[in-house]
Amino acid sequence: MQKSLHIDANKCTGCLQCEMACSYENYGVFNIAKSRIKIFSFEHIGRKVPYTCTQCAEAWCMNACPVDAIRVDAGTGAKIVNEAICVGCKVCTIACPFGTVNYVAETGKVQKCDLCGGDPACASACPTGAITYVDADWTGLDKMRAWAGKTDSATRASA
Repeated sequence: MQKSLHIDANKCTGCLQCEMACSYENYGVFNIAKSRIKIFSFEHIGRKVPYTCTQCAEAWCMNACPVDAIRVDAGTGAKIVNEAICVGCKVCTIACPFGTVNYVAETGKVQKCDLCGGDPACASACPTGAITYVDADWTGLDKMRAWAGKTDSATRASA
């Protein structure tokens, strides 16, 4: 059973613990600029929302990579960037419709969430349970896709 990150924006307080844990896990420093998860702030409604790679089935980033530097981890299902192969061309950053693949000028490579090998630091560090690591079926991805399909069908019918 694959697992995935589940984000409940209603529980996020914007404490940035997830960003700090991510940067420490991946770079050994507490620096939110190096985090692979970001907290978006919607000031007009007073909401904070954690956002990171959803490890989507379509994997536009992986399919767009001209040097095959992004591969699927068989254990976690995460799409992982192999920095030894990555040439820093940024095609994957353009291909990702969610903006969750980021270029790191310091290394000349890209980075994205790799689920920390199956124990995401962001989920472990989240004090409110806004970020959890759960069975992929529980996240409701299929329900969201079905709802999107209904919305798309209704839009076409009214056009």
